Amino acid sequence: MSDLFAGLPDDSATLARLRDRLAADAAADGVLDVAYRTVETPVGTLLLAATDRGLVRVAYPGQGHDAALAQLAELVSPRVLHAPRRLDAVARQLDEYFGRRRRVFDVPLDLRLAKGFRREVLDHLADIPYGTTESYSQVATAAGSPRAVRAVGTACATNPVPVVLPCHRVVRADGSSGQYAGGAAAKLALLSLEAA
Repeated sequence: MSDLFAGLPDDSATLARLRDRLAADAAADGVLDVAYRTVETPVGTLLLAATDRGLVRVAYPGQGHDAALAQLAELVSPRVLHAPRRLDAVARQLDEYFGRRRRVFDVPLDLRLAKGFRREVLDHLADIPYGTTESYSQVATAAGSPRAVRAVGTACATNPVPVVLPCHRVVRADGSSGQYAGGAAAKLALLSLEAA
């Protein structure tokens, strides 16, 4: 997504005030359907996006922030705006998580991007306790389809809100980490963080 303020002089404070005013006006007029911001974390810069229902997307750099915003514009609403304040609570909880002061996220979620069995898998992910893991097979059984092990992998790979819904806690039956949307290094970093 292009930045509306790209041609203006680089006065960070003025640009921040203009963006805040635009976001506030859009919210007041009821035209802010998807708010987004980025946050710096030990596993890279994460894109956060939320609707009025809750957190709808967390994207790793390797997933392409612009691609994630384009997907939201197509599937949720074209009214997408950089409005960081709507995501302050999520950003604070992520900071607490990475600082080992939070084990469970307590933010509303908008899971409209996941349907059917994928949604069943996402619903189960929140039940996997901090510092523990489950195999793809265990998750398939818990989601009601014991033979759908590959489908669990797909559900984890397409999890719209990784970290918050901990698909990183799903590993192979032999205990190896397996694939991860944020990359193998990010998955291992999250598992190490929780194991400490």
